[in-house]
Amino acid sequence: MASAGRTAIDLYWLPLGAGGHSVRLNGRIFEWFAARLAHRDRCDLYHSALEVRVPEGRFVVEQAPIRAGDAADRGVVAEGAVGSRWVGRLRIFRYEIRRWRDGVIPDVAEAVESPQHLSNDPERARRLLALAPYVPTPVWGRDELRAGEMWNSNSIIAWLVARAGLDAEAIQPPSGGRAPGWNAGLVVARRHQVAAGKRKSQRMLRLATLTRGG
Repeated sequence: MASAGRTAIDLYWLPLGAGGHSVRLNGRIFEWFAARLAHRDRCDLYHSALEVRVPEGRFVVEQAPIRAGDAADRGVVAEGAVGSRWVGRLRIFRYEIRRWRDGVIPDVAEAVESPQHLSNDPERARRLLALAPYVPTPVWGRDELRAGEMWNSNSIIAWLVARAGLDAEAIQPPSGGRAPGWNAGLVVARRHQVAAGKRKSQRMLRLATLTRGG
């Protein structure tokens, strides 16, 4: 993990299904079909997570499944359904977004070409942490937001990195690998940035109108 005593945003790439044989097998099957459809070679699949250090403390930010045995104090800030909203009423079909102070990234020892240091700007680090509760939470594995690919853990990390003001489009997974869902996060982040810009322009216009009127 990143060294202590400094401000940092660090990205970790973990092989899909690290520490779990069934998830890894399902990922390989998914990639086999995806590669056949795209007429390309198969790639290793990766899941992303963040470690964010600010003067106030160290935090792990990631999306994870909800398990009955998880620690109560794990910094959960949002939840969503897996597969469909109907089955999402069951714990086993839900995911959570964590902003976990002094947390751990499961299977971090298996991370590849990591950590990737993204920034040491304390304001961007704080902004990223502040945005975590506002990450979109559509159904995992579906394209409800019409971003062009399914929404998943990589979408969440990409959205946070982009909305914090970092160049998320320049980030690449390890050599020979793919990060499905990353582009979906970028697409939705751009939409939100455009919408925020319009709201700011409208506020400035209203303020200018009031000033002239006064």
